[in-house]
Amino acid sequence: MLTKTYGSAVQGVNANTITIEVVVSQGTNFYVVGLADNAIKESQQRIEAALKIRGYRMPRTKVVVNMAPADIRKEGSAYDLPIALGILHASQQLTTDKLGDYVIMGELALDGELRPIRGVLPIAIQARKEGFKGILLPRANAQEAAIVNNLDVIPVENMQQAIDFFEGRLAIEPLTLDTRTVFQSTVNQYAADFADVQGQENIKRALEIAAAGGHNVIMIGPPGAGKTMLAKRLPSILPPLSIHEALETTKIHSVAGKLGANASLLTTRPFRAPHHTISDVALVGGGGNPQPGEISLAHNGVLFLDELPEFKRTVLEVMRQPLEERRVTISRAKVSIDFPSNFMLIASMNPCPCGYYNHPEKECVCGPGVVQRYLNKVSGPLLDRIDLHVEVTPVTFDQMTATLKAETSENIQRRVEKAREVQAARFEEFPEIHSNAMMPSQMVKELCQIGDAGRALLKTAMERLGLSARAYDRILKVARTIADLGGSETIELEHLAEAIQYRSLDREGWAG
Repeated sequence: MLTKTYGSAVQGVNANTITIEVVVSQGTNFYVVGLADNAIKESQQRIEAALKIRGYRMPRTKVVVNMAPADIRKEGSAYDLPIALGILHASQQLTTDKLGDYVIMGELALDGELRPIRGVLPIAIQARKEGFKGILLPRANAQEAAIVNNLDVIPVENMQQAIDFFEGRLAIEPLTLDTRTVFQSTVNQYAADFADVQGQENIKRALEIAAAGGHNVIMIGPPGAGKTMLAKRLPSILPPLSIHEALETTKIHSVAGKLGANASLLTTRPFRAPHHTISDVALVGGGGNPQPGEISLAHNGVLFLDELPEFKRTVLEVMRQPLEERRVTISRAKVSIDFPSNFMLIASMNPCPCGYYNHPEKECVCGPGVVQRYLNKVSGPLLDRIDLHVEVTPVTFDQMTATLKAETSENIQRRVEKAREVQAARFEEFPEIHSNAMMPSQMVKELCQIGDAGRALLKTAMERLGLSARAYDRILKVARTIADLGGSETIELEHLAEAIQYRSLDREGWAG
């Protein structure tokens, strides 16, 4: 007897429906065909144990499981449940005509309990797109799947519940979730707040400009100056996620298995801070079956690289293209997958190996040329993609013990949102551009025009400070953002002057 059940295979951040055909006929052995990996071929042992414990039998005849289309690689143990139900139906131990109405996924334990799987959100989206009535899956994944409306989400805890549901002995109410209500109730809730930071007003100002224009930032300062603390608070002043951004971000984390059990929609901007020992594949993504890396997990959020010069040179260089294109392409012999990677990069570094170059109180003990060699670990092309270079100085005792309450993230965020609204109107005809940082050079010339006095100031700054040519466009973009924050339609001298000071690493002689 031939039986068909339906599962799903995740490729990139999208899913493809898999038809699982099961035939029980005369002969011996258990065969799985259709480009399945070892985890799927090993499912025979899990299925057989689960069936026996639940009082069913594994056919002692020839069982052929075909997973179509055969040119798509199937991986993982999430196909245990649809294969088991297909075997029961093909061997006439399960009587139902509803198997074809649902996408079925779940990993079986030896006692028939169901374990959670990854990639549920793109699977549910694809199931609705292809017109399935619903999706049957482990209860731990139900909240995530329920984000998708107009799809019956049937949560089950074990194989027996799935069998009883299909045979009509158990009525399971589909799990429903008001996505917008869940989103609105938890959006923009961050544990860290700029109100906790005493002093460092110039750094807060720089991060506000970065958030308003989507600019990348590098902070240079001695140990203990507060670089990491400030970076962790950056997401709290970025504009709140839209429902579309939240779904897009959740899909990536679902595919990577980062959501956890009983999770649903991500409503806060991600903040990823990989260790400096990370490999290039872990950063940009990859593997035999390509998985998203840290830059994709930071999509619509912040990627924080602490101690930037300590990262391997190859790791930093692979970020150059994603920073420009806002996506990363992972190519393999048979497949090429795009992962989105529209993130803000914020990096921090010490000014020298000992950490105290230019420190107001402590003396640097690094030898001649050591500071410059240390800074040269960060390549010019990568610095070219970082708009703001900010020097962080230690907080004084008086600032730390001040009783004056610092400005909250909420207040700063309101100013950032107003500036982003101005940019949204400016780039209305350019759907691929969302912020000033994304402007190409030609658009900078059109939208960042300055008067004669501004040109004279910029020329003087570039000559006296020895600023590099790459700093020119960056200064104009940042000045445009500062003007937007100030509600000015034109770039004034004070906007340019403030933007010029954020090019520390481009100055000749900055490191001696």
